[in-house]
Amino acid sequence: MPVFHAGFAQGGAPVRVHFGRGARRSLDRELDALSLSRAFVLTTPQQVREGEDIVQTLGPRAVGLFTDATMHTPVDVTEAALKQVAASEADCVVAVGGGSTIGLGKAIALRTDLPQIVLPSTYAGSEATPVLGQTENGVKTTLRSEKVQPEVIIYDPELVATLPVSMTVTSGLNAMAHAVEGLYAHDANRLSSALAVEGIRAFVSGLPGVVTAPDNLAAREDTLFGAWLCGTCWPRSAWPCIISCVTHWAAR
Repeated sequence: MPVFHAGFAQGGAPVRVHFGRGARRSLDRELDALSLSRAFVLTTPQQVREGEDIVQTLGPRAVGLFTDATMHTPVDVTEAALKQVAASEADCVVAVGGGSTIGLGKAIALRTDLPQIVLPSTYAGSEATPVLGQTENGVKTTLRSEKVQPEVIIYDPELVATLPVSMTVTSGLNAMAHAVEGLYAHDANRLSSALAVEGIRAFVSGLPGVVTAPDNLAAREDTLFGAWLCGTCWPRSAWPCIISCVTHWAAR
């Protein structure tokens, strides 16, 4: 018996995904594929080392490093980054980190149309969504636009290998909340539901292993795969709602 009887429409900006251990070393090839040569790297104060590693990987193709990405994407931080990006004459941004860095990359892309390459270091899944939240004068607003969707996402389990267990669990809960929202959304379809179920299954498979042995790369691989699926299913079906609000509150 069919699960869904109704037809549905499916869309979204094309995104190239490179997944696997050591995938970050494909950056040069990804730049070549997009005919890009001047990459500006973004990260947070807590992940300066990771940002510097990517700058080293890029060599002369790295034209700048901004290390002040901040939670909730404050507009003043975006404006400061934009000045450096413009001065560097970058033709793309490379975001290394979690939601703060990814949000900054999206905010820059929204204002400049620069291509984005994202290397996530958490499981929240925001890199897979066309959604951007920004804060100005203490007020957070959210928008949805294909302009903020990254062109390339590089999922490298080695980049999440040092994520503390506590952050792994809260980040994973956030990702699974996206999947649950996708399952009960009014416009859920076979594709969004399949992605949601498989995403949750990947977390069920990998998360206990990460909690038991944080350096277990196979378990990290499962959870990172789950993050991609959960993030991918979410924008196809729902805006943030009560479950995301609860998980964000619980993770504080």
